[in-house]
Parts: sequence; structure tokens; C-alpha cells
Amino acid sequence: MSTRKSTVFYAVMLTVASIAVGMVIASRLDLTPRSFASDLNVPPTNSAPLSGPIDAATFRNIAKEASPSVVLIEVTMTRQVNDMSDLFNFMPFGNGRGTQQPRDETVAAAGSGFIIDKAGYIITNNHVIDNAKAIRVFLSDADSDDFDDGYPAKVIGHDELSDTALIQLERLPDQPLEAAKFGDSSQLAPGDWVMAIGSPFKLSNSVTVGVVSYNGRGLAVSNGRQQDFIQTDAAINPGNSGGPLLNLRGEVVGVNTAIVSGSDSGGNVGVGFAIPINTVRDLLPQLRQGKVTRGRIGVFMSSRRLSADDAKDLGLPNTNGVLVAQVPDGPAKDAGIQVQDVITEFNGKPVTTSDALADMVARTAPGTTVPVKIIRDKKPMTLNIKVAELDLQAEQDAGQAGGNGASESDAFGMSLRDITPNIRQRLDLPVGRTGAVVTDVAPFGPAANAGIEPGDVVLSVQNTDVRNAADAKRALDAIPSGRLARIVVWSQGAEVLRQVRKR
Repeated sequence: MSTRKSTVFYAVMLTVASIAVGMVIASRLDLTPRSFASDLNVPPTNSAPLSGPIDAATFRNIAKEASPSVVLIEVTMTRQVNDMSDLFNFMPFGNGRGTQQPRDETVAAAGSGFIIDKAGYIITNNHVIDNAKAIRVFLSDADSDDFDDGYPAKVIGHDELSDTALIQLERLPDQPLEAAKFGDSSQLAPGDWVMAIGSPFKLSNSVTVGVVSYNGRGLAVSNGRQQDFIQTDAAINPGNSGGPLLNLRGEVVGVNTAIVSGSDSGGNVGVGFAIPINTVRDLLPQLRQGKVTRGRIGVFMSSRRLSADDAKDLGLPNTNGVLVAQVPDGPAKDAGIQVQDVITEFNGKPVTTSDALADMVARTAPGTTVPVKIIRDKKPMTLNIKVAELDLQAEQDAGQAGGNGASESDAFGMSLRDITPNIRQRLDLPVGRTGAVVTDVAPFGPAANAGIEPGDVVLSVQNTDVRNAADAKRALDAIPSGRLARIVVWSQGAEVLRQVRKR
């Protein structure tokens, strides 16, 4: 599990992903299909240092130049919902329990995106187009605040881990498209001015301005895996997802993705997050091919940084390296990696933290055999590991299944496991306290929405103490759908009350 810093932002990622609207998306019947090249021309990155004064026209000029490349994306999707008898726990005559009658419901969602190629390629968030049955893109008219009637689009590639997607217009407008320009997100520093453009609440081409609050904010995104984000106080609201974050040259430096919200409406409170454009740029060739492939070696690592005492005890020259906590069946085990080994180097590069190692492994092509240097019993060794392909779904399934009292609650969007002595020590849980450790939290789910994170320990549900994962699951299952559950968790060395609404 990676060091947790601020994963509350999941509280509104679902709201950002979809804004329900009571309308049927109209089909455009008057467009004549045009043929266009399908090759993707990735915009060049401008890494020149930002310089020059800011005047009264600076932000006006940025908005004028960048707005034509920003689009509104409307998506229709089908989801299963239960009828009203299930919602209100209705118990029909002659039956001792409620009945569930799921039915399909068509819903509409909205987000933003930006054009990166005149051939109609558009970048957006994966959560904007996930499970889409139909996608329509509304282009901005540079001379008005209106949109056209919309253009059909298709998904070219998407990636859950980075929350990025590449879509393409199936028909092109008569006028050439305006493509965005790329800046260098690695140049950003706290205090730099940035602008966000998108369609919050479907208000076309809304512009907000703020500064970079933090660059490289590590946040857990899937099964404890982390991604770095740009944190900004430029106002980001539901519907901004997928829109560009721009520097003072009007270049895209990030993809607006999520916010921390202090209310059920999902409104902005000055803490927003964007995917660095350098991350997206590196993924574009794979997104163009339809799939992002990453490597894995199959080890669970301690997220705690090694201390000077650790280095002395383990025979390390410094505090760099990652302690291996568990080795399930997989490439690392096949290569001879063992629990309590310290990985100090991967494929010729020094390993400083668990996040750094995870990133190195993910960037390695599956099938590649790489040397891995370790320290075992204070002795250096080199092992060769054949990197396998990362399967996020299989990884999540593996984390939710198996022994040690593993359990999951789909209605709350979290997985639980019994507390082992090792886990108790690692989480500094007081002796005598019982509960169930949270091993995974579904992005956009109720638990994430309430601030529960992997590594939290569920101590009680509705004022009733729980002893293990099975206990916790029984207590959670007993709560009616739609009701708030009062869950006390042990988080970062303290008891915290989380109120989680059951799906």
C-alpha cells in the first residue's frame, strides 16, 4: 500500500463523471461523412521556460486562443437499477422478504475534452466515456457561446489506471478543427498561474483561473496503486472532467479530473486535480492502438520509507530500497524473491521508494527479463525477473479473494480482510482492538466518497464493534439500501467516524 496523502478527492469523482439530464440526445442527420486520415499526430511539447509579464489581457488571450479546441462530450449509457419496491425495502404480501426486480435504464452523462489532432482525435477522462453506448461531441464556436448539434464519436482507447481516454469524431465538420498545444507539466511549480476550461454543469467553455497548489501529488487510484496529479485551486466542477488545464502560454499541462468537495452537490472548494499532460502524452501511442500495456512482477511492498535504524539492521548502505512484504505466485516468486528481501535496484536503476519501483515496473514491456538487485540477510544478490503483463481486474479480484478472512461489500465499494499480527503492527493498531482492515476501495464508490482508504481498519458499524471481516460484512449487509452507515475506522493512528451511504 502506498503512502496516503489525500484520496478524499474520490468523494466526487462519480459526480464529475456523469451529470444526469432529462433529455434524449438528438441525432444529427444533416452531416455528410468525410474521409480523413486516421494517423494520430501528437502535438509537440514546448519545454521552453515560462517567462514574461502578466497584464490585463493575458488570461483573455489564453481563453480566446485555447477555447476552440475544447469540446463538450455527451454520453448515453445503460445501467441496471432496482424498482421502487427494492428502494424502499417493500415486503409484498405472502413473502417474508423484499424482491429485487432489476431493469435497464438509459441515462445521460456529460464531460469535457480537447482536440489534439485535426483528424478528430480528442483527449478526455476514462470515467467520462466508460460504458458508453453512444458518444456525441459538441464543438465550440469561437464566435459565440453556442454549440453545434453534435458529432458522433467512437472510443479509440482508454486506460482505467491513468483515467485517460482517446476518442475520435466519426465525421468531421466543414471547417478545420483547432488542435490544442502541449506544454511541459514537469516544469510546473506551486504558485504558477493556470487556467481550466470546460463545461461545468454543461455551461459551455467556462473559464476559471488559479494557481498550481502542488505538482506531483500522489493519490491512490486502484488497489493501492498511485498516480501523480497536479493540484490546483482553479475552480473545477462537475462537467469539467476531461477538459484542459493550461499554462500562461495557453498550452495544455494537465487534464482536469477530480475535485475535493465539501457538499453533496460536488461543488468546488478550491482543491482540484489534473492528470499531468506528460503522463498522457507518453500513453497516447498505446491509446491509439486501443490498449495500454504495463508490466508487473507480483510483489507486495512495504510503503513505509526505510529509516536509518532499518538500514543498519538490514545491512544497507543508505535508506534507499523497498522491503518486500509478501510474494504471491508470480514472476518475483519464480525468480526467487523472498519476504524481507530489500529491492535496491531494478533494471540498472536505483530504487528509492515503493512508488518509484511500481512506476519502473509498470513502464517495462511485458516479457522483458530484467536484473533486480536485492539485499538478503545483509548480503547483496542479483536475480533475473521476467516481467509479466499487468491485469488490473485480475489484480483487484485477487486482492478481494482468498484466505485470511477476505470479504467485500459491493454496496459500500470496499474490500475487507481479517487483521493479522503483521498488519496490526504495521498499522500501529492498539492491542486488544478488533476489526477488519480495508484492502481496496472502489474509485467513485460510497466508501471512497466518505473518505475511507486502503489501510483503514473498520472498528465498529452502527455503534457495534466488529471482530473480523465477516463480522463487518454482516453488519454492513444489514443496513438498508440508501441509508447512512456510521462506520468508525482506525486511520493514521486515530479513531475517525465515517458516514457512508449504502448503494
